[in-house]
Amino acid sequence: MSRQKSMRNALGFEDVALVPGDVTVNPDQIEIGLDIGEFHLPVPILASAMDAVVDANFAIAMSKLGGLAILNLEGIQTKYEDADEILAQIASSSDREVTRLMQKVYSQPIKENLVGERVEAIKKGGGTCAVSVTPATTKNLYPVAEEAGMDVLVVQSTVTTARHLSKSYHGLVFSELQEQVSVPVMVGNCVSYNAAKELMETGITALLAGVGPGAACTTREVLGVGVPQVTAIIDSAAARDDYFEETGKYVPIIADGGIRSGGDLCKAFASGADGVMLGSILVQTTEAPGRGNHWGMAAPHDALPRGVRVKVPQNSTLEQTLFGPSTATDGTQNLVGALRTAMGVCGARTISEMHQTEMVIAPSIKSEGKQLQGMQGV
Repeated sequence: MSRQKSMRNALGFEDVALVPGDVTVNPDQIEIGLDIGEFHLPVPILASAMDAVVDANFAIAMSKLGGLAILNLEGIQTKYEDADEILAQIASSSDREVTRLMQKVYSQPIKENLVGERVEAIKKGGGTCAVSVTPATTKNLYPVAEEAGMDVLVVQSTVTTARHLSKSYHGLVFSELQEQVSVPVMVGNCVSYNAAKELMETGITALLAGVGPGAACTTREVLGVGVPQVTAIIDSAAARDDYFEETGKYVPIIADGGIRSGGDLCKAFASGADGVMLGSILVQTTEAPGRGNHWGMAAPHDALPRGVRVKVPQNSTLEQTLFGPSTATDGTQNLVGALRTAMGVCGARTISEMHQTEMVIAPSIKSEGKQLQGMQGV
């Protein structure tokens, strides 16, 4: 007898809204910090490990403002002495040629001396140094970065699980890695309860949730893989809460991708995130090395590119994007102010209380009563 496959509904940021609380809180009495191992971040915002977002100077600036930027150790910064020249080539390339150019650019080998130099530059500038590697290169690169003084190791791929089947005799085992590395280990990405729970059971410090929602990512178009971000965060957070109840160890969930505005950011925290990772919003800052261009880590894949170069206006500074004052009406500036205000309206004094905020399914939340906005410029 055949069994019919069943499906459940999944929700993204555009599908939901937050319900105001019965009690409101003054925004300046709200605590929004994030702990990743021994590191306390006053601002629970991470900059994505993408070449257009983070270089050493950006990482230093982000640290000084209370957040954390993650440097891609397999990208342009560790392949070329003059990374800015390569970034300029990508920025000036035509849409037709840019993917081919990036495939050529990224085909160059990683230079271990540059790995150490980039980490040392961040540390010398007074920044907290977080670096990103893929599972395939972790064993070779993390010792170099650790010797140079890295503070946080991020092992990241499009989809990461605790169990991986391959012909390799002995692949990367997160429980072993955690014992070998002296710094916090953040792992991603995943979108399901089971994958999140099993990754936590390996002893990792923090977990990235999200597959395919990023502005420059085309994983969902190319592979058909992904879960809308609100559901992905809720399921991953449920695993975190169960794991904490069982072990007493709290593994923060970082919502990675799809956050285009302060409203999306606030919904991510209400869904259960402890922190958020941003890409395209931060590319709009003058400190970002992408010159108003943004592309995903899988965009230059040599056989199956899964990303597109996105152009955004560089119309803000990093400080203005995080703290304001905002001159934009689209929610892309003063993200910390938006979070504090939303938490105050929802009656949440801490991020953990924000997790308890009531959410409703509301696909019309952005269009209800907004007819006159839609007529602007007509």
